[in-house]
Amino acid sequence: MPDQHLITQFLNHVLGGPVLVLMHLVGYQPARPAAPIDDTFALELVVTFLLLAFFLVVRLTLSVEKPNPVQQVAELIHEFTGGQAEQVIGHGYQRYQAFVACVLLFILGNNLLGLFPQVATPTSKPNVPLGIAVLAFLYYNFHGVRVQGPIGYLKHFMGPLWWLAPLMFPVEVVSHFARVMSLTIRLCANMLASDLLILICFSIFPFVAPTVFLGLHFAVSLVQAYVFMLLSMIYVGMAVAHDH
Repeated sequence: MPDQHLITQFLNHVLGGPVLVLMHLVGYQPARPAAPIDDTFALELVVTFLLLAFFLVVRLTLSVEKPNPVQQVAELIHEFTGGQAEQVIGHGYQRYQAFVACVLLFILGNNLLGLFPQVATPTSKPNVPLGIAVLAFLYYNFHGVRVQGPIGYLKHFMGPLWWLAPLMFPVEVVSHFARVMSLTIRLCANMLASDLLILICFSIFPFVAPTVFLGLHFAVSLVQAYVFMLLSMIYVGMAVAHDH
């Protein structure tokens, strides 16, 4: 079995015991009991802490007169996600902007890890995009119920004609759950394909791959993070809209 990354080894050394106990409590048996934390989770954790550090630096160094480069980057992200959310979600988009911005940054951070040698992109593993997709599913349904009320939100699933409701309701329920599968497969498949392409091209064209295919991976990372964010916005906008 291949060696783990140094950060993974460190986390297993510090937290491996408690994590293993927790896994046993929920009935999960890790593939490596001596090292229950895998590389994928460790890399996700690294991205999470980097994002927290980024937001903390922005908050502590916030300045109206002399914004530093970190603040300028944060403002660009805020303006971009805000503009997209306003177009897609519409009135009241500010409430949901933080969530979709975090989705964008977290996915992008994990996608870009694939640019480093010997690092498999975390989002190429099905459990990572699945977890984000489930979170987005719960998020937009929660706000749909919050805004519309339970009865009002259920009317979204019944279609415009009452006599078609028995047919439309199961179709709509299935289609909503299919969104989780769609989000998961789209992100996972694209990042896995990018990883495999880089691996193959490095073995065949070791001098060309770094400049061409790493650039391609970077572009795919940006596009897939944006698409995931955009679809999350669309689902939120549909859930909270009153004109259905």
